[in-house]
Amino acid sequence: MKKIVTMSDIAKTLGVSTVTVSKALADKEGVSDEIRAKIKQVANEMGYRYNVAAKSLKDGLTYNVGIIIAERFIEVGVSFYWQLYKRLADELMKINYYAVFEILKPSEEQTATEPKMVIDKKVDGIIVLGQVGKEYFNMIKAASVPAVFIDFYENDSTQDFIITDNFYSMYMLTNYLIEMGHRDIGFVGNIRATSSIQDRYLGYLKSLIENDIDLDRCKQWYISDRDDESGHVDFELKANLPTAFVCNCDNVAYELIRKLSEKGYRVPDDISVVGFDNYSVTANESVRLTTAEVDMKAMAHTAIDVLMKRINNVKAKRGIKQVSCKIIIRDSVKRLK
Repeated sequence: MKKIVTMSDIAKTLGVSTVTVSKALADKEGVSDEIRAKIKQVANEMGYRYNVAAKSLKDGLTYNVGIIIAERFIEVGVSFYWQLYKRLADELMKINYYAVFEILKPSEEQTATEPKMVIDKKVDGIIVLGQVGKEYFNMIKAASVPAVFIDFYENDSTQDFIITDNFYSMYMLTNYLIEMGHRDIGFVGNIRATSSIQDRYLGYLKSLIENDIDLDRCKQWYISDRDDESGHVDFELKANLPTAFVCNCDNVAYELIRKLSEKGYRVPDDISVVGFDNYSVTANESVRLTTAEVDMKAMAHTAIDVLMKRINNVKAKRGIKQVSCKIIIRDSVKRLK
């Protein structure tokens, strides 16, 4: 019979007290972040398992975290938020928590309806993926459980937001296009839809300004890909096209490539395209997209770490935490002479 691993076993392995192990595994104060991470790592390696039911009764916690995604962000097939949700669920399992998933319907968002899982006290905290309306945001932040917001932010320093480095990463992608000889560069994305798209657009503008590129000229190639509530629309190409486009996400970049192909344009031979996110849209895409890779694992880990601190009343600074991106160079950009 396999021996059951106890906190005492973990303490002996690391040469620390059982109390220290207990505090670390429960995310309580009195243990440094470095020691806490080491204890959790060794606990997982040794096969330590919580008795969740017993702990729930003892601590008054459910060991569930609610994850909310607006319906408009759930696309057919692969979606950035589906991928991020999977990362969150995996990270939660590592600390013996379960993810409770809920799709936010437009009517519920508009009326700022409190999630049933909060009303029924089924979760210890909430993670909201993607931009939500101001009234719904205000309702969530006033809820009876702590919340963390991912991939958007508001003008509110009392809340926890986890975002990727949208501004700098799009600045770098646009700089890459310019280094490759492009000066007529369009942008695809509705800057009023989400804070992420807006920050990416501002990064694009900074690159144009620094390289003395005519902003008014480039404005003619601005294409809105969705309405202000982030619902995707079937955007149209303009008659006069630039030599390159930066797109607010990979999904839109691939849709742009498809539309260009229908018009007889080839990427990158005729027009270069870059995206953002770096997750697989489909294995059948003929163009390998240059993009910015969002570190979903780091975003998920950071969000859960912050939420656990809130759940366990650990003092920590609130506000925006930013996760870096990595620029991925592939073959969707042509060097101009």
